[in-house]
Amino acid sequence: MTDHSISRFLAAQSGDVDPVETAEWRDAFLSLVAAHGPGRARFILDQLAVLARGPHIGWSPELVTPYVNTIAVDQQPAFPGDLALEEKLASLMRWNALAMVARANMAYGELGGHIASYASAADLFEVGFNHFFHARSAGHGGDLVFFQPHSAPGVYARAFLEGRLDEQDLAHYRQEITGPRRGARGLSSYPHPYLMPDFWQFPTGSMGIGPISSIYHARFMHYLTHRGLLDCTGRKVWGVFGDGEMDEPESMSALTLASRERLDNLVWVVNCNLQRLDGPVRGNGRIIDELEKLFRGAGWNVIKLVWGSDWDGLFARDATGALVRAFANTVDGQMQTFAAKDGRFNRDNFFGQNEELARLAQGMTDEQIDRLKRGGHDLVKIHAAYAAAAAHVGAPTVILAHTKKGYGMGTAGQGKMTTHSQKKLDDAALIEFRNRFNLPISDEQARGLEFFRPPADSPEMQYLHERRARLGGYVPQRQSEAPPVPVPAMAAYAAFATAAGGKEMSTTMAFVRMLGNLLKDPGLGPRIVPIVADEARTFGMANLFKQVGIYSSVGQRYEPEDIGSVLSYREALDGQILEEGISEAGAIASWTAAATSYSVHGFPMLPFYIYYSMFGFQRVGDLIWAAADQRARGFLLGATSGRTTLAGEGLQHQDGSSHAVAATVPNCRAYDPAFAGEMAVIVARGMQEMLVEQRDVFYYVTLMNENYAQPDLPAGVEEDVVSGCYRFASRAGAQRVTLLGSGAILTEVLKAAEELAAGGIGCDVFSVTSWSELARDGQAAERQALAGEAPQVPFVTRQLAASAGPVVAASDYVCAVPESIRAFMPAGRRYLTLGTDGFGRSDTRAALREFFGVDAASIVRAARAALGAV
Repeated sequence: MTDHSISRFLAAQSGDVDPVETAEWRDAFLSLVAAHGPGRARFILDQLAVLARGPHIGWSPELVTPYVNTIAVDQQPAFPGDLALEEKLASLMRWNALAMVARANMAYGELGGHIASYASAADLFEVGFNHFFHARSAGHGGDLVFFQPHSAPGVYARAFLEGRLDEQDLAHYRQEITGPRRGARGLSSYPHPYLMPDFWQFPTGSMGIGPISSIYHARFMHYLTHRGLLDCTGRKVWGVFGDGEMDEPESMSALTLASRERLDNLVWVVNCNLQRLDGPVRGNGRIIDELEKLFRGAGWNVIKLVWGSDWDGLFARDATGALVRAFANTVDGQMQTFAAKDGRFNRDNFFGQNEELARLAQGMTDEQIDRLKRGGHDLVKIHAAYAAAAAHVGAPTVILAHTKKGYGMGTAGQGKMTTHSQKKLDDAALIEFRNRFNLPISDEQARGLEFFRPPADSPEMQYLHERRARLGGYVPQRQSEAPPVPVPAMAAYAAFATAAGGKEMSTTMAFVRMLGNLLKDPGLGPRIVPIVADEARTFGMANLFKQVGIYSSVGQRYEPEDIGSVLSYREALDGQILEEGISEAGAIASWTAAATSYSVHGFPMLPFYIYYSMFGFQRVGDLIWAAADQRARGFLLGATSGRTTLAGEGLQHQDGSSHAVAATVPNCRAYDPAFAGEMAVIVARGMQEMLVEQRDVFYYVTLMNENYAQPDLPAGVEEDVVSGCYRFASRAGAQRVTLLGSGAILTEVLKAAEELAAGGIGCDVFSVTSWSELARDGQAAERQALAGEAPQVPFVTRQLAASAGPVVAASDYVCAVPESIRAFMPAGRRYLTLGTDGFGRSDTRAALREFFGVDAASIVRAARAALGAV
């Protein structure tokens, strides 16, 4: 990518029709700066820019600045630490991280691991650890830090020096099963809170999820503060991400939200080592320029951290701007070549481009040229950038830090195309690495990949602990202690549902009414976080606009068009609803922030995110999986669910698979209730589990938009509803058949039961509230039997034992959903499943159900066929 600001300058120089006048303007501006300072100069430039944007001029300032550091040398604060000790500590982290990965692969070649990413980011991490990353303590709520996932070995290496991990733990990197068997802790490949629940806070292993999550966590902290629930001022969200990761859509999707919400509690550090897995991120351009333009355009404060302190003297001597011009014409692919080569090559091929550059390098040895640091490897420059970012007010900040991938790995990996996959180093490379960082280990220790930790009373170790003590303790460190939150009795908010008396309503309407009642509870209500993408009116939630308001960090600066309406749109600083616009990714990221508040902030919240069910697990399943990893607690409501319930919308809106996917998430409890009373029981149990018992589960509940008569909840079925099914009705008859149904299709099952009974065939009708809970229970019983334990009869087997005849199961989802319980049918019972496999269609509900074969007539035919009575 060409540096457009420089190119435009050069073009203007060559086309200058009056150089004297140009020089006068330049001198006048420099005089203004000298006389009145940079502030006045910026003001004048802003005024001129307004004039220049006129329609007849068509000019606007470039968003790309020269390829130099944003913070000038004379603006750098004094470095507040012991530079020599911090450099020693960073070198030790690098060595132990390298040894951990290389040892694991020496023993088990298939384990994998990454060295080069952390090698490039080590100094970025260390400045944060030593000066900025606050732990949660009595005097500070704690910062949130999202770590670049491929750099996890470096975080483990620091924890080892801190005494939080021992040698055996490091020796079992990526051995989470073998490690505990040998009395060690197996270390997960990437940050995984589910696997290391006292260590990692945020899962970042799936590219793009860390960036979007960090934005919505930062916004949620403002939400907590503005609503008066928890004061989060003074706390920061730090994210260290890779430049290649910025290509993920999730990384970029919420940048304008961050600036619009003025999230000055958010700092991103993008590790621009210029290389992704296979090659350069932008081989024919410059990723730092591209990202600068993108972030500036989105309204972020951008700090470029490009060159280390060793370059300061070169820039000071460069009176002609030769360095800036050379950088403007050097693409990243060539910059990586410079990183991979030695000082002699760089003298000849970079400084040898012209006489001006060659003069700058005069007097420097090849070794000095080789040791010229990029900004992301200079502790002093990094600290200056971090300090400026932390002090910035009014907008989020991104630091674009220029580094070398595989920094310090020499010919074994620095700047090479293959460095991302580098997991092993030969003896010569290990000795070279030892020498490069002046490590206090012998040749034999280096070749043996021995871990090294200085004595506890050494200056390095004392400094390490002292710096963390000043910042409140060690990070990362996940905490799960939070006070239980009492929940109201079900009768207080759902009596209308459990005693519905045949009133017609959809389960979506029933849920919204329950939610409104829960929001009125003085204890629980303020902790509820209603979340929608952009469909509140579709789901009948418009009445909540007036009741609790929509959160806005600036309140409501306009008079809404419908202000006279009972259901008028209301935004407020203390609003409770999070309405995220047309962004399911943003909404689920908000849900995750609220669903993990008990851990991140020690303050439990209860989010309810309602959305088109097709746009949940299918569209943002990766984010839901990451929330599960983070041990989220909350409710996901898949509205307008089922392939035949949402009649007219067609193929891309009709959900027939979300329950199949939800069943794959271990700590997700998925339910498909047919009736409002069932839903009330499920919501009550979920709140009890999550807020009172504090279990790390979340609930997925599907809702329908079809109105039908809602019966009273039968007495004594609550436990069965939660376990997965209960007998709802029976019909007499000489022959017997058992019918299972869930969700909206249960109404078709009941119609079929009446028709069968009219023909002399008796039926037992079971309402299946959760296919996946039934399947999990059955699978658990099988595992017990295989382990030689006392055999347990699966719940669904026991439930169906009192019924008779073949079993026919129908749902509004693919057949794989009811098929999941086939193995647990009582012995000798035939089992038929009806579902909505294939693509959806637009038509009436009746036509769709007939087409897919899940209407009452199809169920009757299946039952007769199973009985052999066709």
